[in-house]
Amino acid sequence: MFDLHGYLESRRAAVEMGLEKAMPAETTRPVVLHRAMRYSVMAGGKRLRPILCMAACEAVGGKPASALMAGLAVEILHTYTLIHDDLPCMDDDELRRGRPTSHIMFGEANALLAGDALLTLAFEWLADIQPPPPLAPNQLSLELARAAGSRGVIGGQVEDLEAEGKAPDAELLDFIHRHKTAALIRASVRMGGICGAASPEALDALTRYGECAGLAFQIADDILNVTSTPEQLGKPVGNDEQLKKLTYVAVHGLQASRDKADALIREAVAAIRDLRGDPQPLIALAEYTVTRVS
Repeated sequence: MFDLHGYLESRRAAVEMGLEKAMPAETTRPVVLHRAMRYSVMAGGKRLRPILCMAACEAVGGKPASALMAGLAVEILHTYTLIHDDLPCMDDDELRRGRPTSHIMFGEANALLAGDALLTLAFEWLADIQPPPPLAPNQLSLELARAAGSRGVIGGQVEDLEAEGKAPDAELLDFIHRHKTAALIRASVRMGGICGAASPEALDALTRYGECAGLAFQIADDILNVTSTPEQLGKPVGNDEQLKKLTYVAVHGLQASRDKADALIREAVAAIRDLRGDPQPLIALAEYTVTRVS
């Protein structure tokens, strides 16, 4: 039986070590900026996106280490989105991963700039990675830029903010979740596949996996915001309802949300089961997205 716990621990350790080594030191000027960057990046978390990136590389027959740096780039870009998401002009949250958010610790301006710096650093790291031939040298940067920009994460965030207080709308909800969350998870597995020299067919399979698992992950987050505790999540719960946010639970109800997440995971697993490498880590990670408690 596949040991997901052991797999996650070993991959998290590689991610933490990689981030520690690659991030600018706290003593680098301007010190407050680099302290703020490291404060948020090194705060722990599931490290799901870089782990998915490495697992996708394995699934197409590549070595996970060859996808580590690409995964780290996704992780620090994800961290930038969290810093900005917590700002007073966005969700105005005071707790993230069990400790005060960046703007509470360093002030709103420094938090904003730390997020900007992490976004830029992500593409600096990708610029140093050469995907295996015949892929173009810019392929990894292109994947992440498409996932993170106005037609990806940022577009989803804009629609999410505009949807607050509106009547339930299933189509709008689907757009928000697919762009704000699933786009970056899809990019993570596609980038891992690229690092592992995936065939076009394998890349298509990873794309479908990422779309389904990414949407299921956000639905699970919506469920946890209703059913979990701040101690379990390391961030506030119930705030989606307070802000009148458009969530899967608000639109479809709790049980229908659980059923949809389960169905998406079955679809994700079916998409990659026959890949030529070892798809078992990706399969286990997909199932983990809907069984986790934080």
